[in-house]
Amino acid sequence: MSRLSHQDYHDHGGMKFAHWVPNVSGGLVVSKIPQRTDWGLEYNIKLAQIAEEAGFEYALTQVRLMGSYGAEYQHDSVMFSAAILSATRRIKIISAIIPGIFHPIVVAKQGATADQIFNGRWSIHIATGWNREEFDALGIPFLEHDERYARSQEFVEILRGAWTEDNFCYDGKYWQIKDFTLRPKPLALPDRLTPDIFQGGNSTAAQEMAAAVSDWYFMNGNTPGDHKQQIDNIKEMAAKRGRKVRFAVNAFVIARDTEEEARKELERIVSNADGEAVNKFRLSVKEAGQATKDNVGMWTDSNLRDLVQYNDGFKTNLIGTPEQIAERIYALRKIGVDMILCGFLHFHEETKFFGERILPLVRELERGEPLKGREKHGPARPHPGRSAARPRLVTQTDADSNRDGGRP
Repeated sequence: MSRLSHQDYHDHGGMKFAHWVPNVSGGLVVSKIPQRTDWGLEYNIKLAQIAEEAGFEYALTQVRLMGSYGAEYQHDSVMFSAAILSATRRIKIISAIIPGIFHPIVVAKQGATADQIFNGRWSIHIATGWNREEFDALGIPFLEHDERYARSQEFVEILRGAWTEDNFCYDGKYWQIKDFTLRPKPLALPDRLTPDIFQGGNSTAAQEMAAAVSDWYFMNGNTPGDHKQQIDNIKEMAAKRGRKVRFAVNAFVIARDTEEEARKELERIVSNADGEAVNKFRLSVKEAGQATKDNVGMWTDSNLRDLVQYNDGFKTNLIGTPEQIAERIYALRKIGVDMILCGFLHFHEETKFFGERILPLVRELERGEPLKGREKHGPARPHPGRSAARPRLVTQTDADSNRDGGRP
């Protein structure tokens, strides 16, 4: 475990890194390719410990109530987050919830308890909800796209009110709260008033919500130009309200010793795609960005190849050698991205590889140390406290020896 203090571990000023928590079956790609990734608790506790040692500051626990796009089994995001927090020391866990299905005061209570127990390491992600099947199965009205964001904004306003006020009242369109006092409230920490509130979306309505109430804004994978456009727009809207928002980008990372190896791995994933599940996912996400009046939002221009990684993670292009990936991460940092949310094919091995071979290069670039000629002059300097031996990711022969992977 790193000897950095808790404050220094999180407040280093550089790019932050998060990993997806694979608490749903099937891994992070809708593909029949073998994956040494498992949705169970033991695997995910070990993953969080590997990520913590590697220098990851956050992990995001997914929310799914029923099977979709090949993910037949799902663990509850809040309960699963608490279990991981109990087995780690520094990494922060973000629990995803869906406002139309969860009540804000119940979540405020859960969050305050988690924040107290785990020393301020719990955060929340507001997943506004695009999967109509889940709402229909529960008999909950599935609102029009922009109205779902209006409801989500109310949800966040109630969270903040309950976390900071006694005798809290709220008269909204979707919830009415009368004279409610939450005790205990979340911890009072010097660097934050309440637990961090994350949201995604990418549509105009999502951007407006982020500018108004959220701390972090998650973007699907895309080009740097598209990311910069969203960042600049939200920053401008937030500044008019006297607020600041931080930005995270989804990326599926394929790091190999050569670019050719990395590209071949990408093609293997895509060529083994579960076509039926990908197509079902494509039809479901029409309720997202494609349902907006201006056709702006998540998955509006995603083709079937993109949807094999269900948050467009291939588009971010963190695919190649460690040096190439580090330089692309640094380029994202320069346009205002504050965090990379990483998905991997084989989470344990590749998270460790990322921490040993990529993250130190990012820190060198942030310090102004160019990487030109790195491969001619030898491997990257080892991460402090780690072996000087140059880590190498497992080969495909190794991968093929365990074909049952993480699917149940």
